[in-house]
Amino acid sequence: MNARKLGNSGLEISPLVFGGNVFGWTADEPTSFKLLDAFVAAGFNSIDTADAYPKWAPGRSGGESETIIGKWIKRSGNRKKVIIATKVGLELGPGKKGLSKSYIFRAVEDSLQRLQTDYIDLYQSHTDDADTPLEETLGAYAELIKQGKVRAIGASNYKADRLAAALEVSKKTGLPRYESLQPNYSLCERADYEATLEPLCQKEGLGVINYYPLAAGFLSGKYRSEADVAKSARGQMVKKYLNERGFKILRALDQVAKKYNATPARVSLAWLLARPSITAPIVSATSLIQLNDLIASVELKLDRSSIELLDLASA
Repeated sequence: MNARKLGNSGLEISPLVFGGNVFGWTADEPTSFKLLDAFVAAGFNSIDTADAYPKWAPGRSGGESETIIGKWIKRSGNRKKVIIATKVGLELGPGKKGLSKSYIFRAVEDSLQRLQTDYIDLYQSHTDDADTPLEETLGAYAELIKQGKVRAIGASNYKADRLAAALEVSKKTGLPRYESLQPNYSLCERADYEATLEPLCQKEGLGVINYYPLAAGFLSGKYRSEADVAKSARGQMVKKYLNERGFKILRALDQVAKKYNATPARVSLAWLLARPSITAPIVSATSLIQLNDLIASVELKLDRSSIELLDLASA
């Protein structure tokens, strides 16, 4: 497996990152263990989660995903083989949100405990916190790195101006810098990333691990009507893509998939993997069949005409 450098973090990650948002939600503990075992057995090494996953699901309070990963780490003995990325900042309850120094110090201990580890490889600000000075947040991370509790830091859901400001603070103060960005990016969601974030990440040498690379499942091709949407827990998230542009993208995916005897999901990921700014898309699966299809995308190399067809359809 060709590992890719994540910015200047010193971390090397596989070309796909497993998205732990499904753990404790659409994948129960035994299923999650099976998926993680298969992912690592196939040569991949990176798992992304957050302290808030899956708080949105009925009966969940957040932390369930980290807890499952922690149990898997303990059972498998795979801690040294995997890169664990988690996040802090989304609201978990009254007074439990944001990127203040005091809250980060509290939240990291909870995450370490749930993950059953004494260090986090990549600790990410889940969303920007305009109420906390960037110096305070980065200063808190500096202490955690010094203590050996965190190896590198990243930003998620940051706008380009705020990410640039954070990088500038790091330059001026010598505080650790965000080495990666986690944006929403796929064939369906191109505009924001390509216009402002991509040029900044390339100029500054940041790694990019994009989430929703299949647009919450729309690009797998399984949602082609309102009736399809009604069948799935994630269906409501893809409703916005059921329009002329969405169908145009699916038609192009079908055409390329037929050419390579592949699936639309595989082609969507191969399109991302061909983009120089992308380090590794974050993929989620709830079955081994799904996972194997996603894994196969790493071997799929699209030719120039296929990439251009997808670029045009999704422009």
